[in-house]
Amino acid sequence: MKHDPLFQPLQLGALTLPNRIVMPPMTRSRASQPGDEANDLMAQYYAQRADAGLIVSEGTYIAPLGKGYAWTPGIHTAPQVEGWRKVTDAVHARGGRIFAQLWHVGRLSHTSLLGGQQPVSSSALQAQGVNVFIAGENDGVPGFVQASEPRALGIDEIREVVSQYRAAARNAIEAGFDGVELHAANGYLVNQFIDSNANTRTDEYGGSLENRLRFLGEVARALIEGTGDARRVGIRLAPLTTLNGCVDADPETTYLAAARLLGEIGVAYIHIAEADWDDAPHMPLEFKRRLRAAYPGVLIYAGRYTGERARDAIENGWADLIAFGRPFVANPDLVQRLHVDAPLAQHERETLFGGGAKGLIDYPLLDGAAAAA
Repeated sequence: MKHDPLFQPLQLGALTLPNRIVMPPMTRSRASQPGDEANDLMAQYYAQRADAGLIVSEGTYIAPLGKGYAWTPGIHTAPQVEGWRKVTDAVHARGGRIFAQLWHVGRLSHTSLLGGQQPVSSSALQAQGVNVFIAGENDGVPGFVQASEPRALGIDEIREVVSQYRAAARNAIEAGFDGVELHAANGYLVNQFIDSNANTRTDEYGGSLENRLRFLGEVARALIEGTGDARRVGIRLAPLTTLNGCVDADPETTYLAAARLLGEIGVAYIHIAEADWDDAPHMPLEFKRRLRAAYPGVLIYAGRYTGERARDAIENGWADLIAFGRPFVANPDLVQRLHVDAPLAQHERETLFGGGAKGLIDYPLLDGAAAAA
């Protein structure tokens, strides 16, 4: 293609992205134990994919009570920061750009992951039927279990969580990340404040739409303070997905208001997670156009995009960047494959969570050679 929309550069703050292809956050549960530290294996995984226009790291929990899955990395201790430095150095050595996704799961956790403590949330509402990945309470066999019942955060605790986000942003910059992305989607803590059915508070963080968006705004501003630059902050939202038990009574109104708020705060981008499962709800094109009108920054979309759909989204102006999740798992050279319209390899489902190099760094390149880092 003489003019391929996917391969036009884009300015994101101080970064010049060479293409419009994003590697989005994907939990792989391979952090070193004990300590939940990023490691050399993870560094190789991300470096193999450094030709993406932008990489957003897997969800990285900001404090002990923010953890929701076994063997996921944190970013609140000095060794965790040093572990992530291995990753950012490896990505930058390959000419890549990488943001850290900052994560607090809230109620989507289990007491076994929290040293016996109860998970926290906006409200004392259990995410019924939602499972989380644990190492195994008795027999040590990893697997998925029902998320534990949470307790509601007090006002002082909410302020402390905001401070933890600010500190995590500082840690991310110290670790060499180019910026941070707030995980405010998929039913995790920030989403538990935003969506009406997950928030039964009667104080300044609940009830009205303005109140339900207050925590999002406070955290976004804290991340700007932590990084020192609004252009180094992105926010991930999932307006219509109803994932992990979070449902809003009027999602289009709620998330258009969230987009306007984030535009006023001045964050660099919003990363929209569309539903990506079979028979998932469709996000109307008109809603995407209204999001474009509501928010003046960069818009990233993720959700079962093909090269053709991605090009169409960019050409039609409602998206600036497109994130490809599962395709990046099995295709370390996804950027090249999209450029030449080559077939994509399929990932091995059983190696997605936990394990070692198999299913992480051993997928071959298009020519059959081993991926290098």
